[in-house]
Amino acid sequence: MKEISSRRSILKILLFILAASAVLGTIFFIFHFKGAAEKSYTLQLQDTSSGKVYSKWLIGESGKFAVEFVHSVNQSPVRETFKIDGKMIRPHSVRFSSFGAGMDLGEGLTMNRDGDSFVLSGFDTSFRDINYIVGTDSDHLLLINDEIVSLRDLCGRNAHITVRIR
Repeated sequence: MKEISSRRSILKILLFILAASAVLGTIFFIFHFKGAAEKSYTLQLQDTSSGKVYSKWLIGESGKFAVEFVHSVNQSPVRETFKIDGKMIRPHSVRFSSFGAGMDLGEGLTMNRDGDSFVLSGFDTSFRDINYIVGTDSDHLLLINDEIVSLRDLCGRNAHITVRIR
């Protein structure tokens, strides 16, 4: 009788440990993989002709990045902001301070004032990659993950570059 009682006690302890392990495992799984639902992608910057990779940055699926440069015609800063849309790049907004030659308001786009700047938004197309020619007189800057990267320093003046998501 004492032996049966002892076995039941051991069985209860084992069941308790098993239940506690299941609860703790579930909690660990939820917290450990909480961010796993958002896929991470790599933004890759490469030479358009040779394919030489200049650099890569990890960026979340809903992440944003921007390219800033001085517009060649109106000689004022322009910031093009993009959002990741799967493995595609979707223009989000274009911010500029002077509206004139070379600054077009395409169909379906809206323009608003933000202080001294104009902001174009309402883009509905996505691209596999985007191409730039890095400035000769003024720099192109990549703004990503709270980092500002000089594309002239990274790639060189007049470099033909491709930005894509991997």
